[in-house]
Amino acid sequence: MNTEREHQKNLITRRALLEGGGLLAGSAVFAHIFSSPLTAGANALFARPGALSARAAAALAGYAQQGAGAAPANQLAAMRAQMGATPITSTKLAENLTLLAGPGGNVVVLHGPDGKIVVDSFVQPAWPKLKENLDAMGNQPIKLLIDTHWHFDHTDNNARFHDAGAMILAHENTKKRMSESHDLKPLGMHFDPSPANALPTQTFKERHAMKANGEDLELGYIPPAHTDTDIYVHYQKANVLHCGDVFFNGMYPFIDAETRGSITGQIAGADKLLKMADNNTKIVPGHGPLGDKAALTKYRDMLIAARERVQKLKSSGKSEQEIVAAKPFADLEPAWGKGLFNGDAFVGIVYSTL
Repeated sequence: MNTEREHQKNLITRRALLEGGGLLAGSAVFAHIFSSPLTAGANALFARPGALSARAAAALAGYAQQGAGAAPANQLAAMRAQMGATPITSTKLAENLTLLAGPGGNVVVLHGPDGKIVVDSFVQPAWPKLKENLDAMGNQPIKLLIDTHWHFDHTDNNARFHDAGAMILAHENTKKRMSESHDLKPLGMHFDPSPANALPTQTFKERHAMKANGEDLELGYIPPAHTDTDIYVHYQKANVLHCGDVFFNGMYPFIDAETRGSITGQIAGADKLLKMADNNTKIVPGHGPLGDKAALTKYRDMLIAARERVQKLKSSGKSEQEIVAAKPFADLEPAWGKGLFNGDAFVGIVYSTL
């Protein structure tokens, strides 16, 4: 019994380090912490040039050296600092549509005479760099921020957008989740309810359509997948589809069971998105590089294989630890295990949502 408790304790603290820093940053720097001791994994990370800011590296190194002890009190602040230090890269998707990637996933900006419409907002420390990039796109005001779901790496700058005069649009469940307190145990983080100026000012339930800057936008709800707050944003003329965290390109995803996410919902969400895409669609994932229909199809097929394998073993009576030991994702690992999680970690995510 004590051995089992120690295993769970170690697993939670390792997940806290991995997901809090790597997953929500949208980078791959935490890829192999699960497959090595914490201190060794941290040392390997910090040896990579530019992987972490000095402040975040020091905080996370201290945490790694603590082993399975309590997470540092400023863990969320350290995660924000690490993510915020990630450079922003810019990719032109269309004449008036730009992808910004880096400090907490992928942000898409529709810019033109009707003002700037921004999807997702990075983390708080990235605001000056984000604002600098937005200002460089022209002197039109920021009119609207769209949240693809409630997680902090996508909504962290809501208040700054609001205070800059922008409306905030999201699914009604995003406003609900942001109005609640959350203890996300896998992240080792507590979230208080968001302040009033960070909450969405406009919500929808199933679908929302709008026209701006010569573009037709369709926003639609995706039934519980990554969370129960997920939406897509489809730029129909440009043939660009922003999937939020229903799509992690080239890596195993995080699925938030605490807010009703599941592996089955993630598969159904990918299927829904595939029906909107053709072979020329530029598909923006929540995390990872710009993709296309082939990349999203490969991701969906990987999820199906993962679910079937874990479900078969779980139905036969095997525990999570026994399934991890069986290495059901060994053949998937070369393609999918070099991002945010390795296969052992992803077994736990799948197992917890079946």
